[in-house]
Amino acid sequence: MLLTRASEYALLSLDIIQASTKPQGAEQLATMLNIPKSFLAKILQTLAKKGILESRKGAHGGFIMARDANEVTISEIILAAEGKSPAIFDCSQYSSTCPNGSIGTCNISPFLANFQYKIDTFLRELTLEDILK
Repeated sequence: MLLTRASEYALLSLDIIQASTKPQGAEQLATMLNIPKSFLAKILQTLAKKGILESRKGAHGGFIMARDANEVTISEIILAAEGKSPAIFDCSQYSSTCPNGSIGTCNISPFLANFQYKIDTFLRELTLEDILK
């Protein structure tokens, strides 16, 4: 699956944020997770723009969940963090390039399309709460 550290950092941060009773700042989260603050801040802002998090300003500001963990799908999180839907294979129907010249013409295209569909469906049905249990 073509996921980057952005998805990993988003999920790790959301785990801490959803378990907290108070807003969590980007700097605090970055320190706790030992990851770059500027990169994490960008991810958190994107999650807020997509309605997964709420950003609060001020001395006691930070990020809180905008919705319950059971209402946020893993697909939403990945799409927000990555900026695109996850593609299982570079040559799947969701890719803009195909080494054979045109998408969907090789013998394994039906398998790849079916596999991609199943993964997409799984990620749309899987919630943040499901993976944090």
